Amino acid sequence: MIKNIFKNKSKMTTEPQENEEVLDQTTTENQEHHEQGIEGAEALSPEQKLEEDLANEKDKFLRLFAEFENYKRRTAKERLDLFKTANQEVIQAMLPIMDDFDRAITEIKKTDDNVLLVGVELISEKLKSTLYSKGLEEVPVKAGDIFNADFAEAITQIPAPSPNLKGKIVDVIEKGYKLGDKIIRFPKVVIGN
Repeated sequence: MIKNIFKNKSKMTTEPQENEEVLDQTTTENQEHHEQGIEGAEALSPEQKLEEDLANEKDKFLRLFAEFENYKRRTAKERLDLFKTANQEVIQAMLPIMDDFDRAITEIKKTDDNVLLVGVELISEKLKSTLYSKGLEEVPVKAGDIFNADFAEAITQIPAPSPNLKGKIVDVIEKGYKLGDKIIRFPKVVIGN
């Protein structure tokens, strides 16, 4: 029993020495950190440095995320615009054919051949309805409207047949069309001077 007491006592004497070594080491580290803090007031503790780094990384992440969202939104809008005007070249190539049908119908009306007139009108309407279903619209311009250079192209000016037609559209030479919100062919008009 006495031996056990001496053993425990010897353990007790060694444990404080180990604790004192750890304490001394911790105290030395604290003194070094304190001296560094005095030398450079700008020096941060490791926790503060980590918090600052975390805040910077969060900021970078948020900015990158916002840029990516803007990119997605922009590409989606561009894709929609592309789909809306994907047929533009084909539809523009069909516009002169529509004009030819209109001229043909005008000339056939001058004859007495009603069967031919009905046949050509059916084909013309079928072509127009197909193109209109793809998004084509006629630009609404008619004689008597005020001329607006944003929606019509003036090919010539003539003396106004009446005073109320000065600066207004006298005649529409060629119809204009738009695809969605974009005008793909401006109407060609004659203006009264």
